[in-house]
Amino acid sequence: MITSTAISLPQFCDQLRSAKGLTPLRTWVSDFLSSQKQGVNINALIQTAAFRLLASDITQTFDQSVRSCLPSDLTNGQIKERRLEGSIIFQILNIEDISKSRWQQIKAIEALERGEGTKGREIIRVVPDESNEDSTAGANASSGEPHKFLLQDARGARVYGIELSDVQSLSLSMNIGIKILLNKPIVARGVVLLEPTTARFLGGKIEELHKSWKENRKANLKAAIEATEQDRGRS
Repeated sequence: MITSTAISLPQFCDQLRSAKGLTPLRTWVSDFLSSQKQGVNINALIQTAAFRLLASDITQTFDQSVRSCLPSDLTNGQIKERRLEGSIIFQILNIEDISKSRWQQIKAIEALERGEGTKGREIIRVVPDESNEDSTAGANASSGEPHKFLLQDARGARVYGIELSDVQSLSLSMNIGIKILLNKPIVARGVVLLEPTTARFLGGKIEELHKSWKENRKANLKAAIEATEQDRGRS
C-alpha cells in the first residue's frame, strides 16, 4: 500500500493528473500534503485533494503555465478558426440557453418561482424535492438545446463558448464553478466550440458563485436585454 510518506510531490501531481485530470499548483500540493497525517493511503489522498480542488477557484489553485491556459490572442476575431494544442481546465461562470430568447428565459424563471413547470405544452405544478437544494434542476435538465457559457482559465482569462452539439451534463441545472477539461478544442473567431469529443466534465462547484448566479440570473438577463435595446437605439 502506497502512503503519503512514500510518495514525492512530483509523483503525487502525476497521479492526480492521470487519475482526475487535475493540474494544481505545486505550492498548493505541497501545502496539502504537509497538512495530512502520515501513513494515509494514497488513493484516499487523491480523492480528498480532488474534492478540494474542484470546490476551489482555479485562479488560486491551478497551474498557470502557458500550456495550461488560453493563448493571449485567443479573442482575435480576425482568426477564422484554429484548434488549440493540449488540454486546458476551465471553470464555468455562466450558462444560457440560446435556443430561447432572453424574455422566454425570464418567463421560465418566473414560472418556476410560482412553482410551475411544463410538460410538453401543459403547465404543471412543480413540487420542490427536499433532498435536492436546487428545485429547478428537473425543469432545467438538458434536452438537446444549445447553450452559451462563460469560461475562465487558471490565469483568469475569460472566453465565451458555444455548445456545437449536445454535450452530456451541460444544462442549466449544472453547478456554477464546475470544472471542465477541454482537449484540443476548436476556436472560431474567438469563441470556443464545445463538442462531446473534446469535453470532459470533472465536477465541482463554487458555492458563492453558484448562489450569486441563481439569485441574480433573472436580473442579469433583464440587464442584457436593456443593454441590447440601448445599443440598437444608438445605432
